[in-house]
Amino acid sequence: MTTTTPAGAAVVVPLRAFAAGKARLAGRLDHDARAALARRMAERVIAAAAGRDVAVVSDAADVRAWAVSLGLTVLPDPGSLDAAAAAGADWATRAGYSRVAVVHADLPRARSLQPVLRDGRLPIVTIVPCHRDDGSPVVSVPLPLPSAFRFAYGPRSFRRHVGNSHRAGLAVRVVRDPELGFDVDLPDDLDALTTHA
Repeated sequence: MTTTTPAGAAVVVPLRAFAAGKARLAGRLDHDARAALARRMAERVIAAAAGRDVAVVSDAADVRAWAVSLGLTVLPDPGSLDAAAAAGADWATRAGYSRVAVVHADLPRARSLQPVLRDGRLPIVTIVPCHRDDGSPVVSVPLPLPSAFRFAYGPRSFRRHVGNSHRAGLAVRVVRDPELGFDVDLPDDLDALTTHA
């Protein structure tokens, strides 16, 4: 998927594992079904990158083999989501990109990442909040990142990313996208996904 010039934007997808993911869905889906769901959602996210250079951050053998089979760059997992996002931003900076979007792998409705990749090196962080208005499944940042900026995933990460952006002197664009903002974490999300399939 190396079809863009380095002056453009790249995409980073942290993905710890297919098989071990989505433990909160264990009451509804068995191990194999959760792994299959995780893989389908990740494939949807990669398709939404629409020819952009993509790096997958993972140490899981199945994820790494999958990413290599798709021609994606594979980066080692430094151990946390914040560190994975930072490692992806470092990779994109070294490659000469002007922007990188860190995109969660659990977005089954993702169609296009173009709305979050338009700002180039403008000092703007674009954030897509999740459908609960809590998390931030897509964070698009200019490169190189100011040293004061920190990724801040976990509960209430949307608000933390807004605050961290402002403290780093960056403007914030909030994109409330029902496709990029719908992530699957809880059993209720499975119900919503089935209802609107």
